[in-house]
Amino acid sequence: MTLSPALNKLINKLDYRFDNENFLLEALTHRSASSKNNERMEFLGDSILNFVIASELFESYPEYDEGDLSRLRANLVKKEGLAKVAHDLDLGEYIVLGSGELKSGGHRRDSILADTVEAIIGAVYLDGGFEAGKQLILKLYNEQLNNLPDIATLKDPKTRLQELLQGQKMELPVYQVLSIQGKAHQQTFHIQCHIKELDITTDDRASSRRKAEQLVAERAIQEIQARRQKSPVGK
Repeated sequence: MTLSPALNKLINKLDYRFDNENFLLEALTHRSASSKNNERMEFLGDSILNFVIASELFESYPEYDEGDLSRLRANLVKKEGLAKVAHDLDLGEYIVLGSGELKSGGHRRDSILADTVEAIIGAVYLDGGFEAGKQLILKLYNEQLNNLPDIATLKDPKTRLQELLQGQKMELPVYQVLSIQGKAHQQTFHIQCHIKELDITTDDRASSRRKAEQLVAERAIQEIQARRQKSPVGK
């Protein structure tokens, strides 16, 4: 089979030549276009991507613990990270979509772009083996791997607050549900966070208990930081 000039352009960007070019064609085919689509390859590529990124982070950052490595990996392999890879490849130009997805702009949708990147990784693995898949991932993620975010920015507010207090040898904050309002599918949770040793109490509302707890934890961090500007914590 002879690929179109456009697909050859994509192959050059991937820097990988397929022995079986049908793998690439299937990887680029969305389920809206055909029953023979990229969903199975996406499943495979997702698993390979997670392993390769985990291995690379493990080898490159021996000082990070399991939690830090997990946060970094999750940040890289989430939809936004994959979509960045897709945009760098101009992948939307090559995806085969059904008429409905075409009309709705599916070639620009991050979820479709991210899934297609994973499918291409799966396709390269099927065509060339694990090492070929690994090299492709390291190439596609080179910029992101070399510009990792500060690990602290990836931690959720509850974790950051816990670590902040533990660093000061203080007791952990107490979260309390003040009220739950609304019907089961549209509830609003009013949550309070109390830090006894600092005499700090914050409260906020959200559509889930978890979201509300994150909000009050963030407010508590802000209060601690504001106090730090005046005097050290706990003094």
